[in-house]
Amino acid sequence: MVGVYISWPFCAQKCTYCNFASGVFPRELEAAYAAEIVREIGRHSWTWAPETVYLGGGTPSAMDTAALSAILSAIPNSTVLEATIEAAPGSLTRERVMAWRAAGINRVSLGVQSFVRGELARTGRKHTAEIVAQDVALLRDCGIDNLSLDLIAGLPGQTEASWSESLERLCELNVPHASVYMLEVDEDSRLGSELLLNGMRYGARDVPDEDTIAGFYETAVDILKSAGLARYEISNFSQPGAESLHNLKYWRREPYVGFGADAHSFDGSLRWQNVESAKEYVERSQRGENLRTEETLACAAEEKFFVGLRMSSGVETDEADWQRYAATFERFISGGVMERDGMNIRLTARGIMVSNEIFQEFLAA
Repeated sequence: MVGVYISWPFCAQKCTYCNFASGVFPRELEAAYAAEIVREIGRHSWTWAPETVYLGGGTPSAMDTAALSAILSAIPNSTVLEATIEAAPGSLTRERVMAWRAAGINRVSLGVQSFVRGELARTGRKHTAEIVAQDVALLRDCGIDNLSLDLIAGLPGQTEASWSESLERLCELNVPHASVYMLEVDEDSRLGSELLLNGMRYGARDVPDEDTIAGFYETAVDILKSAGLARYEISNFSQPGAESLHNLKYWRREPYVGFGADAHSFDGSLRWQNVESAKEYVERSQRGENLRTEETLACAAEEKFFVGLRMSSGVETDEADWQRYAATFERFISGGVMERDGMNIRLTARGIMVSNEIFQEFLAA
């Protein structure tokens, strides 16, 4: 059963670490964009019944609730088990959350990133630990208990003590799911670009080094495990049964279709992507033009390991896999970064820390 992703690229402000195709745009563009998403959904041929819906961004929690309802109503929803919206702490009201519930939302992912005021201020976030606690209480009071909180390891000025504080505060809230991301350094974010240029803006000089960030991640694995949140994917942790049904589709190579600017889709063999710019997306859609900018034929043999090894459960191999990758498997197993259990292979704890290098091996093999 297919997953549905809705891209909402609008934000009140652009965070320094953000490398997504999102930003601050004119308000009038939002209404036009929402209308074109409904139109794109209406043009889609629904050969699969959707099982999950995920609204990401950007800040979809700031979306006009009437627009949200119109978008979700356009999607066949009789079989939807999980409908997630990403939310910025501090943007929630009781009226808004109840409107989400009425529209079908039953899961909320809060982009907390840190519970430490100084770290938040340096990245452009405006919430506090108290606001996060209030939002969690509000969501639960409104009947949404399926919650996830995000943290980022490696923010400017982050220390072992401040990282532990964020982890402890997260655990105190007893949410069923958490995501922990290590800071990405690339030219698509202001902070990443500054780091690549060896500059000083956005707190770049105070970003912890790679070894320290890796240590933060390992600390998170231990603390979250002790709080009942087991790692089921490199960056994702949950109580039993609280895994993200939508994100599991990505790692299991199950079909999903994306709507909106920069949205990606996969039908089991073909991958495609919509135009990145929200303005161009609206203009193309209004003219009835093709929204796709890239189509590629997926290589199942490569992707099986490139995405599947992100899962703690690993990948179930077959004889064809061993014929193609035997030397790679054996080298990684003997090197202690991969382990085998029958025909199942998975990364070890040490392998997870060098996972990007391991994934690249399968693309090159």
